[in-house]
Amino acid sequence: APSTIHRSFLVLGTLSIVIVIHLLFTRVFSSGSFKRDVYNKTFNTMSQVASLLSNPDSVLSREGVKASISGYETLFAGARNKVGETSTTDSIEHRAKEYQTMVSSFYDLVTDFYEWGWGQSFHFAPRLVGETFEESMVRAEYYLALRANIQPDSKVLDLGCGVGGPMRNIHQFTGADITGITINEYQVRVGNQYCAQRGFDHKCRSFQGDFQKLSEKFEPDSLTQR
Repeated sequence: APSTIHRSFLVLGTLSIVIVIHLLFTRVFSSGSFKRDVYNKTFNTMSQVASLLSNPDSVLSREGVKASISGYETLFAGARNKVGETSTTDSIEHRAKEYQTMVSSFYDLVTDFYEWGWGQSFHFAPRLVGETFEESMVRAEYYLALRANIQPDSKVLDLGCGVGGPMRNIHQFTGADITGITINEYQVRVGNQYCAQRGFDHKCRSFQGDFQKLSEKFEPDSLTQR
């Protein structure tokens, strides 16, 4: 019995410490001090990391985070209980019907985490010996620009642009005018802030849209005639 009581106090003590730490982080590292920085990692300090999913740019409230996760999980209902449950025709058709909501909800949740761990360019690149991660990413983007023969007078459409890291790097390299499309409104907000901070907003901008259905939202050629 004494050992049981001791373990109980230990658990309660641990929980109390966790709660106190949480309250301190919430109070000290409030979203009021949050500021995006295109030149450095936005989520580079402890206070900025504490602002993940609770910064002023976020389209999700704290309650919205839970609802978004729940909605995403319903699209894969039964996956944990039965192998192949999400491979049925009904399950696939349900996700096809709801894919815009599914994808946008996903990026509402993960965009800041991607940026924290990955930077502003959400892609992979081959990394050479002696090269940093960031250098490999920029080199890959410059290589694509060269292969695509992007020139200063080029009009470029970046489909699935994320927060616009590649768009800004390729503009800096080529001087081209680039329009980005992402299905996620939060990424539009973040990307356009970064374009303005770099002074590129006259040449680079993001819009919300489904790149599989551009004609439903945009007039023909309107995205490249800017």
